[in-house]
Amino acid sequence: MQIQTPNWVKHAVFYQIFPDRFARGKDRQTRVPSTTAALENWDSPPTLQGYKGGNLWGVIEQLDYLQDLGITALYFTPIFQSASNHRYHTHDYYQVDPILGGNEAFSALLEDAHQRNIAVVLDGVFNHASRGFYFFNDILEHGPNSPWLDWFKIKGWPLSAYDGSKPANYVGWWNNRALPEFNHDNPDVREYVMRVAEYWLKVGIDGWRLDVPFEITADGFWQEFRDRVKAVNPEAYIVGEVWGDSREWLDGTQFDGVMNYLFTGPTIAFAGGDRVVKELVEEPAYEPYPPLNAAGYQTKIEQLLDLYDWEIHLAQLNLLDSHDTARITSVVNEDIPSHELAVLLMMTFPGAPCVYYGNEVGLSGRRDPDSRRTFPPTERWNRQVLETYKQAIALRNENRALRTGEYRVLFAEGMTYAFARSLPAQTLVVIVNAGTEATTVSFKCDGLSPKATLLYGTGEFSQHLEGGVPHVSVTLTARTGCVVG
Repeated sequence: MQIQTPNWVKHAVFYQIFPDRFARGKDRQTRVPSTTAALENWDSPPTLQGYKGGNLWGVIEQLDYLQDLGITALYFTPIFQSASNHRYHTHDYYQVDPILGGNEAFSALLEDAHQRNIAVVLDGVFNHASRGFYFFNDILEHGPNSPWLDWFKIKGWPLSAYDGSKPANYVGWWNNRALPEFNHDNPDVREYVMRVAEYWLKVGIDGWRLDVPFEITADGFWQEFRDRVKAVNPEAYIVGEVWGDSREWLDGTQFDGVMNYLFTGPTIAFAGGDRVVKELVEEPAYEPYPPLNAAGYQTKIEQLLDLYDWEIHLAQLNLLDSHDTARITSVVNEDIPSHELAVLLMMTFPGAPCVYYGNEVGLSGRRDPDSRRTFPPTERWNRQVLETYKQAIALRNENRALRTGEYRVLFAEGMTYAFARSLPAQTLVVIVNAGTEATTVSFKCDGLSPKATLLYGTGEFSQHLEGGVPHVSVTLTARTGCVVG
């Protein structure tokens, strides 16, 4: 079969927002009671249970900033009504959390974002709900008499949803009684999930990021999900949270892409080298350690590119970190050149790059909950890092070859790695020196315009012939990169 993925995703630059921590906006919905007294101080360290009070009105107020950064798509961690700051404990899949501004704020955000040609993708937590989900709550209230018993995996009586000294008597995700798992073999549950997905697409969202989709193994579930989603919007994006080899889901009948941790790990291992803080990447294990040289990085990248159809690669969600990992700044031990090289590699790789909120201003953060810090005030921004992100994003947005062009490794020796992104009418060459010393390299490179100039970074480059074959010579200082075209 011919695999098809959404065309807009191939040209998108995503920005991941954890709503409670990005921006507090003025509460414009007077029907929502004030929660000011219950909120943690914005600048205090994040906690597992506390709320900082970020909301969707705040996101709307920051759309000018995001547009200036070059962002063309937003990916939100869950926004539906919940009793947790991360909102992976869904109470109601049809209601945006009132603390975030409710459905009114989301409608305003969606309209404003779309007017700016910024897509909006929501997080779908469809493997499990929460103890507060109204059908599960009915079971807690009425026991065996509840009409929704078969919606969940009940094992015995009585249920113990809160007392950990007693058996829960139902299946919770990872044995967490706060997260009762749906019974996806129940046709009513299946239909419920499909209708939730359809509903928000009809409201106007541009796709779904799927939380732990590998946990849902009901026969044909994700095939039906794709069919139902694409029937509403053929260009809707379906991206799964799968950390490893995802061929099982990327066959063209289920997801368009996954969160591409198989890119994340080797990219940090090459760009960060021995600066990577090992204890921050051991759990969850996405392998940014041990360090890689250029040849090792080439091997990992070519293995990744061999895994999937090219159409899939163009729709992968490429990231350096997320709410589930330590932040890139902390992973590379606050080393700016390592961070900047990783950004360059992400912005020039096939697939859609995804910036975790605050990374662009150098926000640090160890593992959860520290990786979910609040967005810092302007006086604490790292302006050098911000300028790097702006330049790298602009480079990608301005050059189609960096978005859909063929990826071809040209050179990989020592700590210097070079590759071309090529379309029939355009070739760009990316060269990265991840080593601690300056380097001069020369390699074969056909397709580059004779008038090619330095488009990004610093360095010296020239073109010449060796035996009639076009070559490029490049000199880079330690731990820098450049793009020519």
